[in-house]
Amino acid sequence: MVCCTALVATLLSACTGDGDDGGERVRLRVLAGPDLAVLAPLLDELADETGVELDLDLRADAETRPAASREGYDLAWLSSDRSLRLRDKRPAQGMQRTPTMTSPVVIGLAPATARALRAGVPGGRLTWADIADAAAQGEVRFGMADPRNAGSGLAALVGVATAAAGTGAALRTEDVSCDRLRGFRSGQTLTAATSPDLVDAYVTHQDRADALIAYESDLLALNASGRLKEKLTVVRPEDGMVLSDFPLLLLDPSRRAAYDKVAEWLRRDTVQEKIMHSTLRRPVSPTVPRDAPLRAPIGNALYFPDQQAVLDRLLADYGDPDRRTAGQVVFLLDFSGSMRGARMAALRDAFAGLSGADPSATGKFTRFYQGERLTVVRFAGRVLEERTVTVAGPADLRKITDTVARGGFGDDTAVWSALDHGYRTAADALTADPDRSVSVVLMTDGENNAGLPYTEFVRHYEALPDAAREVPTFPVHFGEADAGELRRAAAKTGGRMVDADDSSLSEAFKEIRGCH
Repeated sequence: MVCCTALVATLLSACTGDGDDGGERVRLRVLAGPDLAVLAPLLDELADETGVELDLDLRADAETRPAASREGYDLAWLSSDRSLRLRDKRPAQGMQRTPTMTSPVVIGLAPATARALRAGVPGGRLTWADIADAAAQGEVRFGMADPRNAGSGLAALVGVATAAAGTGAALRTEDVSCDRLRGFRSGQTLTAATSPDLVDAYVTHQDRADALIAYESDLLALNASGRLKEKLTVVRPEDGMVLSDFPLLLLDPSRRAAYDKVAEWLRRDTVQEKIMHSTLRRPVSPTVPRDAPLRAPIGNALYFPDQQAVLDRLLADYGDPDRRTAGQVVFLLDFSGSMRGARMAALRDAFAGLSGADPSATGKFTRFYQGERLTVVRFAGRVLEERTVTVAGPADLRKITDTVARGGFGDDTAVWSALDHGYRTAADALTADPDRSVSVVLMTDGENNAGLPYTEFVRHYEALPDAAREVPTFPVHFGEADAGELRRAAAKTGGRMVDADDSSLSEAFKEIRGCH
């Protein structure tokens, strides 16, 4: 436990008094996030002017603690109470809150990295999608606090996921039904449990990352600290940011009078100005002139999810930042004669887009990424070719696109034999690396007319090891393929079918990306 006692009491009896008035000092025990430690010097003034002492108990898990573990505290002071209110709706209902300062989660880029990224973007206005795209290509290595504990990490995760959804609204369950952040996540090389710890880790390991995703205030303070080899360029993503307002929360209603004194003092313009100078966070008072570094417009403030299930899915998909294995996708591609011409051109365009040729925001979130393992199986009446690469650069992506670009068509369509082959490939991959996430994508434009019947495939599938039977298949329905059978295969394996006839092959593959 890290305990920051704000003030030295003049009389022991006064310090421990329970009354909220009568001239005695009141001590309030405060559950606080580590981001609040910077305010300790101001708390002496607070006690002198209000008679209320705040005893800050700085906890890394302050924002994620359940209601029962907050007993014994009078107040809570967090970077954000959004998670608390979603998780503990009844205890949080009607809880008094006072915003005390604000700071958005932004991106600090090494100057050379910032110049390179901005040169490739119209107007140099970078977005979360641009950062995700650069991370997927290995052009950005970033540090970010663990979103399971740190408010800055969770706000960053919500910001990136909102950009990936492309709706501009609060994330819904359907927006996170597929993990679109794998490319972004592949660029993370530094993490820590809290924002202050992340800053320290970055200072110690500046050679391991060229970007830092953190509160604007942390980046400004770091730039002013003299601890960096070169100052970071602060980028406020064009597609929006999540803003934290560092609320002071009343946990014990019997302490309302003392709470009101503290809240009123913190909102005074003179105090807001001191908070701004000492923390480099933006005042909540609109009448306090901003210091120069804080005059940059925040722009689009993103909505925070209003469903706990959305956060649970985001956190589960993102996983442990210290333990990560890139995924593998097995693409089973129909190269029967009916795919000649325009249909094959559409397939090749789809793979070119996934390899980086799609400049749209959705394209940047669904592209192949560094470390991802890709297996392409071309089939007709039998398997024609199989090729596997682990993406480390453009040369590996060219190998994949070249495999798809080659000719060599067959006359028949052995859909279920191809899928059986795909599951044997998946089983081998999981034997070699049990932690790897594997999925199968099956694209066909015709009905099965060779090889195994569907019932025989199911028999083989049910005989697979448990891990292999957890691998989902995502069929892409195209042309004259049997939609009913493809849906049945998807349901059997825990995947889902996507109909390319309703959009295009490119859109169908993008819709699937992340669903593994």
